[in-house]
Amino acid sequence: MSKLPNIVTSIFTVMSKMASEHNAINLSQGFPNFAVDERLTDIVARLSKEEVHQYLPMSGYPPLLLKTAQLVQKSYNRIVHPETELLITAGATQGIFTAIQALVHPHDEVVILDPSYDSYEAPVLLCNAKTVRVDLNDNFTPNWERIEKAFSSKTKMIVINNPHNPTGKIWKEKDFEALEKILDKHPDVILLSDEVYEYITFEQQHISVHSRPKLFDRSVVVSSFGKSFHVTGWKVGYLVAPENLMKEIKKVHQFLVFCVNSISQIAICEYLDLVSVDELGTFYQEKRDYFRKLLQDSRFELMPCEGTYFQVASYASIPMAIGTDGDDVAFCERLITDYGVAAIPVSTFYADGKDRKLVRFCFAKDNATLEEAAKRLCTV
Repeated sequence: MSKLPNIVTSIFTVMSKMASEHNAINLSQGFPNFAVDERLTDIVARLSKEEVHQYLPMSGYPPLLLKTAQLVQKSYNRIVHPETELLITAGATQGIFTAIQALVHPHDEVVILDPSYDSYEAPVLLCNAKTVRVDLNDNFTPNWERIEKAFSSKTKMIVINNPHNPTGKIWKEKDFEALEKILDKHPDVILLSDEVYEYITFEQQHISVHSRPKLFDRSVVVSSFGKSFHVTGWKVGYLVAPENLMKEIKKVHQFLVFCVNSISQIAICEYLDLVSVDELGTFYQEKRDYFRKLLQDSRFELMPCEGTYFQVASYASIPMAIGTDGDDVAFCERLITDYGVAAIPVSTFYADGKDRKLVRFCFAKDNATLEEAAKRLCTV
């Protein structure tokens, strides 16, 4: 009997496979296709011939833990103790899985805000716990009345994602104030904050849980070096949590992966001395603006994008023959087979499959790829 009877192959895997089979431009899965910084690849090339290939300490390479704590302090003015409040993980997804496995118990409830990344639910179900899915507003802001009603005596955790995948929405100060009021009423609830796109923001500055002292003692914050430094395949992320929570998380981590691959940790540690995360927002804003300009004559309606490297677009005004008479999954399949561009249907981020005729494009691509993709999309 399956432990996850209703979990199917990830839509990201499905669409990327279709894109490959049809030789389509892949704007579905969230990974860059441009070159990695030569400074980083040069570090890796040199390290490959050094003695860096054996196990590192379970929590992470100590110099990297120290520099990560310094990065958090520089970015958010939060002091984190590297020995007790930090953990290097095999990607953000492993960090999310590990935290949920460690902190959620059978019959607990976990509140998840939809549309939501598909890696949140499975680890909850594997705990024999229950997910309580709550839709965001139509403009993808949190509906605090609905969220508060979703809390009960069984609620153990709420998962938030800011900047938000898939919509690119960023929370405002009033959202954190509303969250803090709810959590004040539920002192035992843990906050899991997925902030992997924290440095990819545009006009509005990202507000992190790291900047909310009231939340420090009950929060697990998830970050990603892979996302920040365009090396998603390295699968290196990190968690920040208070010592009492981190002790439990490390218990699971040591039996799940024990430690993260050594050469990537040491390379990132050196690279942190050379790179500034402050440059990421400008870099990706140029990508966003260029992609939006390329699509301005298309029949897609582009939604606001405040952060991440994803652009959500509505195809509701495109004639019925193109696919609006079917669901958004069918529309994305048609985009691949008939137009040679892969996207992600936003309905797959909802528990109930809510179909608002929206698709998600990844614009973390080189300009030539964006230009060719937009050329094809403008013919839809």
